[in-house]
Amino acid sequence: MCGIPSVLIGALLESRVNDLEVVSNNCGVDGWGLGQLLDTRQIRRVVASYVGENKEFARQYLTGELEVELTPQGTLAERLRAGGSGIPAFYTATGVGTQVADGGLPWRYDAHGNVLISSPAKETRPFITADGEKTFVLEQAIICDFGLVRAWKGDRHGNLMYRSSARNFNPMAAMSGKITIAEVEQLVEPGDLDPDQIHTPGVYVHRVLPLTAEQAADKRIERATVRPRLTGGPSTSSGHEPAQEAS
Repeated sequence: MCGIPSVLIGALLESRVNDLEVVSNNCGVDGWGLGQLLDTRQIRRVVASYVGENKEFARQYLTGELEVELTPQGTLAERLRAGGSGIPAFYTATGVGTQVADGGLPWRYDAHGNVLISSPAKETRPFITADGEKTFVLEQAIICDFGLVRAWKGDRHGNLMYRSSARNFNPMAAMSGKITIAEVEQLVEPGDLDPDQIHTPGVYVHRVLPLTAEQAADKRIERATVRPRLTGGPSTSSGHEPAQEAS
């Protein structure tokens, strides 16, 4: 849930726009992020690499209400980057010898669990590498009508900085949008950002939304993993209790 444009997703929720095709690393969790748009049936199709934390997502997919194209995570990031760089397609070794390349991944089921739409086979070809001849699969770039991102800092020209793992997908999502909208936790004056520290140049960004302090602070933890709290003073044990997950 780190770095997701939750305020912009909330605006989509309020607009009730539907029939959306969403490209995202995952589809949020139940009741938060893109999961909110699933609850209101505003999403028609999802291109993602990880969807394991959303029960409503799984239900809609398995009952034929949602079309899903699963893509390896690094491939998804590169497809977005390629779209923003004007590269129509690229070859990668990821997925060769699997249904990712050979086709047959279920994209849509019917209400009875039968596969209605499967992924097509992709073009493969050999290349000579430093380790000899290897087979690669052709992956298409992704260009979206809108790119929605969240930045830690930004200026009104759209120069953006992200924090830590929020940098994993936001820069590529910003590049791939024909119109990119950035919600910014801290809006600074032009020139305040060190040019060497800018992760997304303003040339990719068309709209900037400054967040309030309350909006910037509203962040969710996808899954909390905690240890039991020790009681009765400092522990003298040389061992540790095993970690426990909080639901």
